[in-house]
Amino acid sequence: MAATGQWRRMGRLFEMAPALRRCPRVYSTSPAFAEVLRLPQKQLTKVLYPLRELAQHLVTDSGSGLIEQGLFDPSLEDIARAESIFEATARNRIEYLSSAVRLDHAPGLQQPEVCFIGRSNVGKSSLIKALFSMAPDVEVRISKKPGHTKKMNFFKVGKYFTLVDMPGYGYRAPEDFVDMVETYLKERKNLKRTFLLVDSVVGITKLDNIAVEMCEEFALPYVMVLTKIDKSSKGYLLKQVLQIQKFVNTQTQGCFPQLFPISLAQP
Repeated sequence: MAATGQWRRMGRLFEMAPALRRCPRVYSTSPAFAEVLRLPQKQLTKVLYPLRELAQHLVTDSGSGLIEQGLFDPSLEDIARAESIFEATARNRIEYLSSAVRLDHAPGLQQPEVCFIGRSNVGKSSLIKALFSMAPDVEVRISKKPGHTKKMNFFKVGKYFTLVDMPGYGYRAPEDFVDMVETYLKERKNLKRTFLLVDSVVGITKLDNIAVEMCEEFALPYVMVLTKIDKSSKGYLLKQVLQIQKFVNTQTQGCFPQLFPISLAQP
């Protein structure tokens, strides 16, 4: 397998883990991350690098492209640095700005913007709430019923960027969803990255295909995020990952080649 260098890198990362555990204030601002670092090595791998375990079951002639493209493989320092962006401090204010149903009602901002889109009940609001876990004053509403988000919700993440939670498409989507979202994706000048959330249990649906087609038509750089990876067996998840990776490799131009797997389950 052509991933020998990646495995060696993983070994070096875990050699670093004891130092990070001893000095959590240097590398992380969150007790949650320090707690993760205390996990046994096998569990730490599963939590931080969920596709790494699946990759071990691939053979070189699998044709998946998963190893060839490379797995999303941030170092522990990279993760801690990224986490610090979402820490609310006096100098790094994280706050809800406003909501809008039309682009001309959206806040006029100059800083870079990222948006989260996906099918209703795919887990957008849950993911955003997890990202804002170190900003307890920021309220992100979550509902078990699909279609809870009806407007574009704008959140300022310090001096770094604005994050936009878009309404879900599909079941109970707002009546003006197409006009709202399509106009935003097409015309928002400071939109720098779109995160397209796909349910790893369900796979890419026809509605997801429409979202992909919009991103491709408007030449948007976008990332495919696989949610709910804790809801399937390893075998089923591997099958889904391979199918989705093949789709990205063969059917897209603007999609980031690496998949971002996430789970909101506790380790």
